[in-house]
Amino acid sequence: MKKQYVIGLDYGSDSARSVIVDVATGEELASSVKYYPRWIEGKYCEPAKDMYRQHPLDYIEVMEYIVKDALAKAGDGIAENIIGMSFDTTGSTPVMVNEQGTPLALLPEFAENPNAMFVLWKDHTAVKEAAEINELAHNWSEGRTPETIQRIHPTFHMPNVFKQDFTKYEGGIYSSEWVWAKVLHVLREDEAVRNASFSWIEHCDWMPALITGKENPLEVPRSRCAAGHKSMWHESWGGLPPQEFLSALDPVLDGYRDRLYKDTYTSDVAVGNLTTEWAERLGLTTNVKVGVGAFDCHMGAVGGEVTPNVLARAIGTSTCDIMIAPYEQIGDKLIAGICGQVDGSVVPGYVGLEAGQSAFGDIYAWFKKVLAWPIENILAKSEIVDAATKAKLIDETMDAIIPQLAEEAMAIPMEESTVLAVDWMNGRRTPDASQEVTGSIAGLKLGTTAPRIFRALVEATAFGSKAIVDRFAREGVEINGIIGLGGVAKKSPFVMQTLADVLNMPIKVATTEQTCAFGAAMFAATAAGAYEKVEDAQKAMGKGFEKEYHPIAKNVDAYTVIYNKYLKLGVFTEHNNI
Repeated sequence: MKKQYVIGLDYGSDSARSVIVDVATGEELASSVKYYPRWIEGKYCEPAKDMYRQHPLDYIEVMEYIVKDALAKAGDGIAENIIGMSFDTTGSTPVMVNEQGTPLALLPEFAENPNAMFVLWKDHTAVKEAAEINELAHNWSEGRTPETIQRIHPTFHMPNVFKQDFTKYEGGIYSSEWVWAKVLHVLREDEAVRNASFSWIEHCDWMPALITGKENPLEVPRSRCAAGHKSMWHESWGGLPPQEFLSALDPVLDGYRDRLYKDTYTSDVAVGNLTTEWAERLGLTTNVKVGVGAFDCHMGAVGGEVTPNVLARAIGTSTCDIMIAPYEQIGDKLIAGICGQVDGSVVPGYVGLEAGQSAFGDIYAWFKKVLAWPIENILAKSEIVDAATKAKLIDETMDAIIPQLAEEAMAIPMEESTVLAVDWMNGRRTPDASQEVTGSIAGLKLGTTAPRIFRALVEATAFGSKAIVDRFAREGVEINGIIGLGGVAKKSPFVMQTLADVLNMPIKVATTEQTCAFGAAMFAATAAGAYEKVEDAQKAMGKGFEKEYHPIAKNVDAYTVIYNKYLKLGVFTEHNNI
């Protein structure tokens, strides 16, 4: 039988990667990774303002490289046997488009305008707009006009019997990380973009549309995952919120609902085949089917072989916690304070549940940057050593900071772990989204060292994880196991052991290095017809688990006490606007 292969493409925050996988066995033939060139230069971002934008050319150029590079590594005769490809991306990462579906930044007049670019998931410029969406959604009455509901009246509350809360399947709190808040912010801020915009599209929807020639905003097959978790889409109210609701938010949204979509699709469905142009540009054939896209952590859970009632944690710059649950378990239950419960958003046939932390590895990276300030700003200017030696010294030191901190922090006895931190340096995604809260560190003394602070930061990220697990439990969602996915899970025993101790649960680490890309490959195989269900692709292509961390009893008891202090510090920090 002729061999068949698929390509999974994973678009992360800093880079994109591809894997070429054998459909029958899951063997990885080749992979390729490339950083976004403009992003790495720091273009179009203002971290002090929580503004993070990415140029669509970064996505296009990187795709061409990682596909062709992986094909070259895989060897002769592979390209013609590729039957499918699928994408996962960060999210919510939308962009404004014109009537042809072209992102505005690809037009000459908007080529350098950040508002015409993709608004990255961690962009928090739309905090004000998210608050307005929540206020309106929590006081909206179906069938009433904006004037009738008096949305701006601070004392008005519609009786519950009349309410239709469009956030209720997204945890009841709409986030500034999500699409409608971002779109509203951009349209308000930039008149030129507002006048040129016809619609918007998520990154995970745009990539398949681009290479299959289905860019028309009215015809693009939209991801169930993106729509259900981030854009208030639900079948019970006919898709997206009604135009009346959107216009009540701001007239700049007038007409947008008719220029978007009603139906959505799970990722086992094919968008179409590669166009002739893109087949040539990527070195493939037009026989390649392209699947409906989804968000990275959702496909990562599939690549990590998630099963019902097992929490898959994609642990990287942030975390995304994904579960699938049977319909009969969820029923009419609304899970408060998470990032959504969506039919088929992870595995078709199950309800997908999403939670997560706005920063995890990013917190460690922030602390590294703080410590590295003298290296980057003083040592870099030194004339004591030659330029080549200086560059090597800087690179060696920068690479060693986190591993050395982890080694020293792990050696600190539990009873001496007296520094306490709260992990909201980039806001809080769950439980109960708020991008206005900030992180904090307490218990500092003159004898406090960098490893002690680092240990507190690692513990804080673990405590933030426990808050999520506790919320699921409080809401009646059963968790029977935990899977660790991603770079932190595979590379940091200290972090993973701390997590196991704090959660008091074993954690299995997926063998697959690139679980998100592998999940995309599994969906590509299903969309291309090689498998009837993605669960079948998981069984055939999955690689199992390489390690399991077990909680240490004495640490569990100690962390129970420290976790309660973490909760108190979090309440104090939030309520006092620190």
